[in-house]
Amino acid sequence: MTSGLAHITVLLDEAVTALAVRSDGCYLDGTFGRGGHSRLILQQLGEGGRLLGFDKDPLAIATGQTLAAEDGRFVIVQRSFAELGDELAVRGLAGKVSGVLLDLGVSSPQLDDPERGFSFMHDGPLDMRMDPSRGVSAAAWIASAPEEEIARAFKEYGEERFAKRMARAVVLRRVEQPFERTADLANVLTVANPAWEKGKNPATRAFQGLRIQINNELGDLERGLDAAMDALEIGGRLAVISFHSLEDRIVKQFMRRHVKGEADNLPRDLPVRVVPFDPRLKLLGKPQFASDAEVKANPRSRSAVLRVAEKLR
Repeated sequence: MTSGLAHITVLLDEAVTALAVRSDGCYLDGTFGRGGHSRLILQQLGEGGRLLGFDKDPLAIATGQTLAAEDGRFVIVQRSFAELGDELAVRGLAGKVSGVLLDLGVSSPQLDDPERGFSFMHDGPLDMRMDPSRGVSAAAWIASAPEEEIARAFKEYGEERFAKRMARAVVLRRVEQPFERTADLANVLTVANPAWEKGKNPATRAFQGLRIQINNELGDLERGLDAAMDALEIGGRLAVISFHSLEDRIVKQFMRRHVKGEADNLPRDLPVRVVPFDPRLKLLGKPQFASDAEVKANPRSRSAVLRVAEKLR
C-alpha cells in the first residue's frame, strides 16, 4: 500500500465552521482520512478541548497516530464510526460530544492506490476493503455470491440499470476463471453494459455498488447516525458530507425524521391520530455544496453535499 498519495479535503472550511467549535469542547471526526478536518478542528480547540478520530483504513490510522503523537488533545481509533457509541461508552463520553463530523465515501488515496482495488482506472488486486485485515474481499465475494445478490448490489448500491445483465456476465465468466484483478472485472462489466453514458466509464456504477456491498457502507451510515445522535450533548452539532444520492437520502431522511417526526412521512390523505411530536434535531441552514473554485481545483468535490443539524434534546 502506498502512503504518499495526495488527498484534498472536501468542504474543509464549511464543515468545520458548521461545527461551531468551542475551545473546551469534545469533538469526533468519524472519518479521519488524512486528517484535513481534524487538523482544522484542533486549530480551534483550546488546551481543554478533545478530538477523537475514527477510521478503518490502516494508512489513515498511521497518519492519525503521527498526529496523536504531536498533539495530546487528539486520539485516533481504528473502528468504523458505526461503533462510535461503544467506544464513547468505554471512554465515559456518551452524550458529552459537542460535534460529530462524518465525511462519507472513499478517499482519494484509496481510489488512487491500485493495490487497494477500489478503482477500475488502475489495475490492481480486487480487494476494495477499507480495512484489508477484516471482512471479505471483493474477489472472494464475487467468486461465491449468488447471481441475484450480485445484481442486487449493482442495482441498489450502484444504481446500475443493467445490473442483471452485468451480474450474469460476471457469473458466466467466473466459471472459467475467478476474478482477481480490477481491470479484468472492469473489462467484463464494460462489455456487458449495452448503453455507455457519455463521460462515464461503463463499469463505474457496478464498481460503486460492489464497494458499498463489501464495506457495508449504507448499513454503517444508518448505525453511525443513530450512534451520533446519542453521542451528542444538547446543543451539539452533526455535520455530514455525502457524495452520492444513496448516502444523502439516508442523511436527509434521518435528519428530517428527528426534525418533523415519523408522521411527516405518511401519505397526506391517510387519517391518523394527531400525536404531539417533540423534535430532537434542528436543521441549520440549507444543504451546502462545493464552490465553483473548489470543484475546479478538485473535481471529486462536485457531488459533495453538506447537511448540518443541532441536537435539541
